[in-house]
Amino acid sequence: MKNRYKGMGLLITVLVMATSCKKFDEINTNPLAASADQVQVDYFINNSIISTQMDPHIAERVFILYWKTAGHQQLGGGISSGGYNDGWSSDYYNGYMSSWLNAANSAIQVGNDQIEKGTSKLYTKNLIQVARIWRAYLMSELSDNFGPIPINSFQGKNPEFASVKDVYYHLLDELKDASSKLDMAVVNPDIVKKQDPAFQYDYNKWRRYANSLRLRLAMRLSEVDAAKAKAAFEEAASGELLLSSDQAFKVAERGGWDALTGVMSREWNAQIMSASYRNLTMNLGGIPTTNQVGTALQSSVKPDNYIGLRLQDHFTMKTNDPFAGYWLDGLPNKIDPRAFKAYIIPGDVTNPNFNSYPSWDNTAKTTTNTLTNGTAVVKTIDAKYTWNAFTSGDWGVPGSRNNVRAFNGTMPRTSNEFRTSASTRIFFANWETYFLLAEGAVRGWATPMSAKAAYEAGVKANLDHWGVGAQSTAYLASTSYNNYGTSVSWDHVVEPPATHTMSYKDGYTDVDGTVQIKYPDNTIYKAGAVKNDLLTKIITQKFIAQTPWLPLETWSDHRRLGLPFFVNPAVENPLVNLPNLTSGNFMTSSVKNFPQRLRYPSGLKDSNAGGYSQAVGFLGGEDAVLTPLWWAKK
Repeated sequence: MKNRYKGMGLLITVLVMATSCKKFDEINTNPLAASADQVQVDYFINNSIISTQMDPHIAERVFILYWKTAGHQQLGGGISSGGYNDGWSSDYYNGYMSSWLNAANSAIQVGNDQIEKGTSKLYTKNLIQVARIWRAYLMSELSDNFGPIPINSFQGKNPEFASVKDVYYHLLDELKDASSKLDMAVVNPDIVKKQDPAFQYDYNKWRRYANSLRLRLAMRLSEVDAAKAKAAFEEAASGELLLSSDQAFKVAERGGWDALTGVMSREWNAQIMSASYRNLTMNLGGIPTTNQVGTALQSSVKPDNYIGLRLQDHFTMKTNDPFAGYWLDGLPNKIDPRAFKAYIIPGDVTNPNFNSYPSWDNTAKTTTNTLTNGTAVVKTIDAKYTWNAFTSGDWGVPGSRNNVRAFNGTMPRTSNEFRTSASTRIFFANWETYFLLAEGAVRGWATPMSAKAAYEAGVKANLDHWGVGAQSTAYLASTSYNNYGTSVSWDHVVEPPATHTMSYKDGYTDVDGTVQIKYPDNTIYKAGAVKNDLLTKIITQKFIAQTPWLPLETWSDHRRLGLPFFVNPAVENPLVNLPNLTSGNFMTSSVKNFPQRLRYPSGLKDSNAGGYSQAVGFLGGEDAVLTPLWWAKK
């Protein structure tokens, strides 16, 4: 395999810079100030892993505006309505190819060259396998965004592109081979351990990560290539897996402006909670809100089955959000115990995790705003201690008269824990392994534990991570339905009724009333016939657990399965980039209503016209945001 990838870009730079090498210390601190025999393989790996964290320029565009929006972890337009920005995608693609992936390839090439010349270290062979494992992740991320990508690259000529199927088959083989060649007996010097920001070159953890990553990639093929998915999944599941919190692949963040600056740190975006997250967590688990909030917020907790103020002249009705047209003037009676930790209640300024960005104004702490009739104020809303979220799209006239629905201080916003570059970026956590095992077992594949045991272990692992593990027993036993008709309890698979009665207050007249709220039909998944089956439970919990660390995975699960249920964008006026969604079918879910991929950067046509033509040919459709990838629902 060693000759399949040649990191010529960085390697040539190494050789050119060799004449500037004057001191031994310089060799050990600067991989570019050394000959090809002297350069340290671990420096290239370190460079690749750290660079992939994304500097703020790329992170605010790709992680926030693409992934978190497409993955329905936050409110946003753009890609969620089929939009696209060539500049953002170009920066991301070029960073991958010229730096992040190039560095991983160089680590492999330099290591193999040193082995051939007899200048390698005792640990060099293991570092090569680590670089191969990491490179497999990098290629999977790139493919999950764009689709077909090169398998053989960095060979001094324009690379040929491979189909997504070939890419995935290759990555599964790479992970299997590389992890099998890790020598657990190798002991690394401390200076080398420091070059691995994820595992400090604990090779057992790298093997576990490789096997769990194989589970993820194998499961990606579950809907289009079940035989391959099953075989690869079962093989990986029989090995050592990433199962405990101390085995998670994560990298510490730091302040400033470099690749280790937090991906969610930019002040200009409040990162407001999405309607999908609100609906998935409300009432889920049956844990009373009064048990979760302080004394000052107790009086804001609303009665059970209360939907809020009916304000249908100011909130769009042209979406399949079950709470469309309503404003909850308080806190829900019951909610998943992670929700108030991931997103902070408006006006809860004494909460240490309240985020007040942007720091240059006071909008985050301003909880009042208005509804108008176009000229005069109709109603002033105070959003302090309330819990609301709304869909993106075109809100038309209702939106033009509504100053509340997307205002900084009136919406739950991402916790300050993730905004200050003082946390860790998680690439793979133990809860994901458990949810993958649960899904595999539900599919009838061989797994080391039962579906129920894996599901409950995944839920508990994530509750523990959030510091609410004490709630796990009651939470796992709950049969309460969330806004989509899904409950937590594994053994509770009773489907919800078609509708449920909720009380409201007319926001204009203050008259009380009741309304039948329909549990929405997820017509992408099993034609909307089920809402509370085992797979829906698994992916619901996986979505909540992956928020906010892994929005690319929540997006990928939805593309693969149509799960969990994502609300359609509002369509008061036609959405140019979502022509399938109209004012006549907005209650129906369709893969055509959600982004499926990123278009290739425009520069690719000029730099590699042949490769671009190959890539588009393998897509099976036009180079467009709405063209599904090979493994996604069509």
